[in-house]
Amino acid sequence: MDTTEDGTISAGQDLRLIGQDDVTVPLTCGLYYSRKDPYAVRMSLDTDTDTDKPVQWFISRDLLAAAMFAPEGIGDVRAWPSPAEKVASTGSKTLNIELGPPDGYVHFEASAAGLGAFLARTYELVPGGQEAAFLNLDTELTELLNQA
Repeated sequence: MDTTEDGTISAGQDLRLIGQDDVTVPLTCGLYYSRKDPYAVRMSLDTDTDTDKPVQWFISRDLLAAAMFAPEGIGDVRAWPSPAEKVASTGSKTLNIELGPPDGYVHFEASAAGLGAFLARTYELVPGGQEAAFLNLDTELTELLNQA
């Protein structure tokens, strides 16, 4: 999965779920970006539950981009690049992503190259600093009020 159509971008991304005692579980997630929500990247993981609904997180695009170089985020979303010694030993740079409150979080590692390529495509679609130009606040407000 790696598509661009109608103002949206999607790609598959291999992840490693880091568990207790550094046990790793390989996973694949979907990454999605849309001009309609220009500040966020949606990360979707399929689950093996009876609901067949994927688990989804919405993460700031700018947070992910900045985390490629330094620790970013507070609260429920935190991300940081792999330490230099790990890059030297593995030969590849990873991005660490933690989601959830500090007392019950999930920790993933992703290829920094793969995630960086996805983010570069999002910035081609909506350049940094121009996100507000892609928002239609009147339409969003009308939809919100219609749900009430």
